[in-house]
Amino acid sequence: MPTRDQRLKRNRISRCRVLPLLVLSLGLTFAGNASEDSPAEQARARFEEAQKAYSLHPKDAEAAWKFGRACFDLGEFSTTREQRAEVAQKGIDACRQAVTQEPNSAPLHYYLGLNLGQLARTRSLGALKLVEQMEPQFTQAAALDPHFDYAGADRSLGLLYRDAPTLISIGNRGKAREHLRRAVELAPDYPENRLNLIESYLKWGDRTGARQELAALEKSWPKAHEKFKGPAWKASWADWDAQLQTLKSKSEESSKLESPRH
Repeated sequence: MPTRDQRLKRNRISRCRVLPLLVLSLGLTFAGNASEDSPAEQARARFEEAQKAYSLHPKDAEAAWKFGRACFDLGEFSTTREQRAEVAQKGIDACRQAVTQEPNSAPLHYYLGLNLGQLARTRSLGALKLVEQMEPQFTQAAALDPHFDYAGADRSLGLLYRDAPTLISIGNRGKAREHLRRAVELAPDYPENRLNLIESYLKWGDRTGARQELAALEKSWPKAHEKFKGPAWKASWADWDAQLQTLKSKSEESSKLESPRH
């Protein structure tokens, strides 16, 4: 059963969906004027709570990574690049300072990497440099605690290698496949891991792999609903259900293209 901290962070956009956007410097989403019960306001409340705890215990590694997590989550609801960059930098500074004292903390490396990703989303020419800084943070997090955040480090590395440019950055299909598969092996019941792998197989034209993983995902779907249930997971399931339908449609289209014409 998810811990209290795990439940609290689920009312936001799934963090692993951020990584494919890192080098694009896209426009931001989620306008203001949100209700008190909205994911944006909940992220704001968690940020303020974590910021207060961190300010009281700035040398505490757990307080630092929880603040880093809250910074990342709040950044998802920023309405301007400036807001996103400001909150991401707070998370980067907190995690970077703490990790010098606690270099074996997987959460510190992990949330440092994620906040670097948020900052990269606000940059154009400087984005690739930040992407390259993310790689060692996720690599270290995966080595220290591969199960953290349902194989979050391998999941993030897989997407990072998949979506970064190949010639001018760290993009690497072989590494992407390795880490995305590893995330599924470590946390097979977590829907996001297999969804990412299916999406990648379709992107790479591996229809057989996509169909096999899609079948495995649909088989595990009821179990996942039982494991990740309750209001705290509502936003995640909305994202996962929509992604599943999109991938099923793409897989069906690919199957049609494979069928012989008469």
